[in-house]
Amino acid sequence: MELVACIDIGTVTCRLAVAEVDGGRVGRLAKRSVICNLGEGLGATGAISGASCGRVLGTVDAYLQMARQLGATHACCTLTSAARDASNVQVILDGLRIRGLEPQVISGEVEGSLTFLGVAQDFRGQRILVADNGGGSTELAVGGLGEGLRLDLVRSTDVGCRRITERFLSVQDPPSAEDVAVARGFAEGLFAPALEDAGLARAARGLRPDVLVVTGGTATSLVAVKKALVPYDPAQVHLAQLSREEVEGLCERLSGLTMAKRAQLPGLQPQRAEVILGGALAIAELMRLSGFGRLTVSESDLLFGLALCAADALAGAASRLGWTPRMRPLL
Repeated sequence: MELVACIDIGTVTCRLAVAEVDGGRVGRLAKRSVICNLGEGLGATGAISGASCGRVLGTVDAYLQMARQLGATHACCTLTSAARDASNVQVILDGLRIRGLEPQVISGEVEGSLTFLGVAQDFRGQRILVADNGGGSTELAVGGLGEGLRLDLVRSTDVGCRRITERFLSVQDPPSAEDVAVARGFAEGLFAPALEDAGLARAARGLRPDVLVVTGGTATSLVAVKKALVPYDPAQVHLAQLSREEVEGLCERLSGLTMAKRAQLPGLQPQRAEVILGGALAIAELMRLSGFGRLTVSESDLLFGLALCAADALAGAASRLGWTPRMRPLL
């Protein structure tokens, strides 16, 4: 049995999972998430700022110290949408290598596949649509998990809570109804062709997914706000459901509040107040376009899928996804 540390650096959050790996199977031991906003200002400049890079690397230092204290022997590190878009991504990659990691900027397809692998563990035998709603992108994946993993489709779209916020919702506080409508239209324009590819218009052929599962900080935060969870309780969020009416109601509530007022909502991290509306609008459009009246929220996301692939790598087994994380010893 070994302990492995998995670090994922997204557009908004930097996250850690320290997982127990035994015979290619994973038991989660510890999970941490810090809002670092790596993608702050990226849409305007095309580059990662020195301040956001510093926040991420400081958080990674703390994560590596925690992982060593917990007894982790190996670590892997992935970066997603912000790193894919940044012209100066080499700066943060060099900083991570200095710390003994071998960072991998993963494609949207790999990101969506890892998330699907993690989510599907709770939905064996069902055909599911998984949406990983992040800061810079939303990955959509359709398939199922039975005797083996079946991934029928993975699409990455540039619909993310920070991308939408910086592009459409930062002119007024709170944003105007016109800006909210334009933000919805942006999400619709990118989601519609991806959902068509996912087979949601082919229900008569029996290809429509049974369940819509959404992961990411927006989805978990919407549940926390609905339940006014203080402190945050993952047990009350994982596999919780939200109806389309509830999501639309939360969008209406959030759009009428200033950022300062949003930051005071019970259940919402103050650092997420800036981007929560953009994420909520994206999820609302996803539900409208896909025709699902209800979604299920999952905490078993990319990190859990990454831990499963790390278990394969340490066991010398074939990758479940055709992609392998680069493991490095923690010295």
